[in-house]
Amino acid sequence: MTMIADLATVILVSAGVVFFIAGTLGLLRFPDSMTRLHALTKADNLGLGLIVLGLLPQVTSLAAALKLATVWLLTQFAGATVTQLVARAIWRAERRP
Repeated sequence: MTMIADLATVILVSAGVVFFIAGTLGLLRFPDSMTRLHALTKADNLGLGLIVLGLLPQVTSLAAALKLATVWLLTQFAGATVTQLVARAIWRAERRP
């Protein structure tokens, strides 16, 4: 059973890393700030979610699993808030004459 859990961990964490790399490439390659912001936040949120899912089979207690899930949820909320603030600042800066 541990071999299956280890395999799931490797696959999910690797997929999460691929999404992080894709988000970074989007940040570097997209033409304007809004599309860069979109690519980065979507890919990073999914990447972190996959990494957390990959680490869950490796935890030994329910408290550790809840900590991982809490970190992921707090990152989701913080990412959404910061994205809105940055997008609003970009939008206001572009509207100024």
